[in-house]
Amino acid sequence: MLQKLREKSSGLLGTIVLAILIVPLGLFGIDQYLVQGGNNTVARVQAPPAWWPDAPSWWPVSMAWQEETVSVEDFRSRFEQARQQARAQQGEAFDPREFESVDNKRKVLESLVDQRVQRLAARNGGVAVSDRLVRSTIQEIPAFQVDGRFNPERYQLALASQVPAQSPAQFQASVRESLEETLVPAGLQESSFATKSEMDRLVKLIGERRDVRMLILPPDGEEVAVPEADAKAWYDSHQADFRAPETVTLEYVEIDTSSIPAPPPADEAALRARYEEEKAKFQTPEERLASHILVEVPADADEATAKAAREKAESLAVQAREPGADFAALAQANSDDAGSKDAGGDLGWVGKDMMVAPFEEALFGMAAPGVSDAVQTEFGWHVIQLREIKAGQIEPFEQVRETLAQEQATVDRERSVNELMTQVVDQIYKNPNDLSGVASASGLKVQTIGPVSRDSDEGIMASPGVKRAAFDEVRIQDGTISDPVEIAPGHNVVIRVSAHQPEAARPFDKVRGQVEAAVRADRMEKNARKQGAALLARMRAGETLAQVAESRGLAEPDAIPGVPRGAPVPSVEVNEAMFAVDPPADEAKPTPGMYPLPDGSLVLFTVDKVVPGDASTIDDAQREMLKGQVEQVAGYEDAQAYIRGMRKRMTVTVFEENL
Repeated sequence: MLQKLREKSSGLLGTIVLAILIVPLGLFGIDQYLVQGGNNTVARVQAPPAWWPDAPSWWPVSMAWQEETVSVEDFRSRFEQARQQARAQQGEAFDPREFESVDNKRKVLESLVDQRVQRLAARNGGVAVSDRLVRSTIQEIPAFQVDGRFNPERYQLALASQVPAQSPAQFQASVRESLEETLVPAGLQESSFATKSEMDRLVKLIGERRDVRMLILPPDGEEVAVPEADAKAWYDSHQADFRAPETVTLEYVEIDTSSIPAPPPADEAALRARYEEEKAKFQTPEERLASHILVEVPADADEATAKAAREKAESLAVQAREPGADFAALAQANSDDAGSKDAGGDLGWVGKDMMVAPFEEALFGMAAPGVSDAVQTEFGWHVIQLREIKAGQIEPFEQVRETLAQEQATVDRERSVNELMTQVVDQIYKNPNDLSGVASASGLKVQTIGPVSRDSDEGIMASPGVKRAAFDEVRIQDGTISDPVEIAPGHNVVIRVSAHQPEAARPFDKVRGQVEAAVRADRMEKNARKQGAALLARMRAGETLAQVAESRGLAEPDAIPGVPRGAPVPSVEVNEAMFAVDPPADEAKPTPGMYPLPDGSLVLFTVDKVVPGDASTIDDAQREMLKGQVEQVAGYEDAQAYIRGMRKRMTVTVFEENL
């Protein structure tokens, strides 16, 4: 038999058949080898080629498909970005352990997959981004601007300071790629609009009010015993509702700096020494009342122009010194300083470091009021008039003694607090598993709390920082003392987990009462719905709400006119039910409705009248704001619908093991 097979396969036909089989099988084997050899991919997105949109995905046609991947590095980088954003937003409430949930990881991965889908869609759609658009986009990034304008030096510095550093070419390529991905979705989002009729209708819906009659029926029937078999069946099918939460028991030492005894007041010598060290703080600096005339010299002025300006300034200085000269009039007639010219050159009281160095040196170098020689600065030539000198003064020690004493007391207290916290930290390092050293160092006692769960807000557990430290896995396993956790300004606590109880199923015998209560609540809700359906049928057949109330021996229904949308009457859920029913066809036939409450009660109501909102009650500004919100939401939905549509045309493979 083998000989016959050999003879048959040695012919031309056999050779062709073998070739057809060997090539795909060989490639398939290579593909499997490469994929299994080292998969560094979290997700893979594949799309048919643009020239064959309906190309099947089976091999070997799939070799023509285009592919984009999300690598492990891409995913980890984006996930870390999301972590930092969540930490910044949540502050002390941020829980690193909770953030590591599978749901969070899938959410981040979905955004990356959508990005790859947009990239493939843009490539297939022939989307191209011009150099001009890339350039203008980069120039509009605030991080690259100085005083609202693009700055090349800031741009280069910002790219060089990134980790890893990027060249302008690399950054431009990434911007181009991002624009290509988002150009179509962004265009869809920006092109959304709302018509006047749509806005009028929306305003009418938002402002709609309904006249209702409401009747609350108490739970029907008496509380009956729940058979053990029914309770056990409920327990088995709802075990997640009867689990004991993870708990910890904590030892802790509270360090409240407000309870630390105040240090003794500083003596006279210490206060006087502090006064000498900080004397400048109590000194009023010298000020000089000045005016000036500026003869401006342009930056590009030639030698002749500069010389003429100097000569003019020197001439003005001579004129200003003449007996009876009016400096203010000279300034108004000759000064090039637009800020002080109209005020006769008046600069007001000038202190040190308020003017450029040459001006300041000339002004404070004058021994008495008068007019200076011409002074050159970067702005040109100045003629300075010193009108009055206000000498600097220093407050005497006796006048500031109380201030010095308070400051010294604050410093001494801070020193005491720092010394105490240093002792506490030293004790933690010396014996990280025993709080007795910390207690002795701080003069405080070790307290306990617990068992407490993550939902507990008892005592120190009201602090998110304490809660996070208490349920830290390393601290639970090692039983080590935490670093000081600040729960309020000047109020710290160090904790140690002395006992830990993981989340676990609670035995049926321990929760039987809760199980029976859950079974009764479920029965009451079902009974309320059944009762409501029967009563609705009666009302739709013509019976009024008042007649229903009379048949049940209840008081007249409450009439509530003008109920607005969203009002808790008697709850938001009931309000939603009231606005979910159709408006009455006429006032003689109100629309009935019902909503069962969690306690087994039943709210039965009728909508007697619907009054639409009045579009004229909002002004143009409010309408425009509402219109912008509607367009933004609609545009976002359009963009998301586009991405979902593109995604349906592609194949997405997720490698869960690499998440």
